[in-house]
Amino acid sequence: MGFAEKGSPPVTGGGFSENGKFSYGYASSPGKRSSMEDFHETRVDGVDGETVGLFGVFDGHGGARAAEFVKQNLFTNLIKHPKFFSDTKSAIAETYTHTDSELLKADTSHHRDAGSTASTAILVGDRLLVANVGDSRAVICRGGDAIAVSRDHKPDQTDERQRIEEAGGFVMWAGTWRVGGVLAVSRAFGDKLLKQYVVADPEIKEEVVDSSLEFLILASDGLWDVVTNEEAVAMAKPILDSEQAAKTLLAEASQRGSADNITCVVVRFLEQQNGLAGRATNDQAS
Repeated sequence: MGFAEKGSPPVTGGGFSENGKFSYGYASSPGKRSSMEDFHETRVDGVDGETVGLFGVFDGHGGARAAEFVKQNLFTNLIKHPKFFSDTKSAIAETYTHTDSELLKADTSHHRDAGSTASTAILVGDRLLVANVGDSRAVICRGGDAIAVSRDHKPDQTDERQRIEEAGGFVMWAGTWRVGGVLAVSRAFGDKLLKQYVVADPEIKEEVVDSSLEFLILASDGLWDVVTNEEAVAMAKPILDSEQAAKTLLAEASQRGSADNITCVVVRFLEQQNGLAGRATNDQAS
């Protein structure tokens, strides 16, 4: 997927969890760019007998290398973490940092400083944990409202700028605000040369999966540069097929002239529709 060509059709797909709790779909395209540096992951794994959903969007810069590494290693590392169930937030934070260290060790190239954002959602039971590094974004629809559950990490945010300056770095305007005049995101995996300023510490937000939680959108800034949170939710809401919803968002971003790679993942929670059916099945089984 890292080698899709400009103008090629989007890579799309989707599926359902075996326990019937959620469906997911994705759509990804290089858009107007000649190279593809976006990656995504949609995994449904059995971990210690429990169904776990793992979803991520990884937007690379300086090449596809870092984003591909994070896609291949982040979730695999996470589900092996001894505290995955007992202290999921700590497990996520430690796994992000550990995977970043692994990437820096594995990256022996000194030619280009590759890095990647990561916007991830982990579904464990009735818990949705969203962890974010960089400017890909997670937005949920709850009770019909669009709610951002991640914050874009940009160098001109007061607290991010302060953190960078306290570490001895600087933020300057070069077409947009950039760390060291180079990088337009303030947190990322990789970016070895800027590592002391550009950290991979995720901001983690937890949401309860209940009947008011309708769906989640994870997307790279190729979508969010041209579509607002509210518009994305309004577009995806009537489309019950998650893959079709992701394709619709991608097509809209393209039509609005997004200049970047575009990747969208949609996860729809089926608790409302399936609650009664599920209970009936359990009653018959018992």
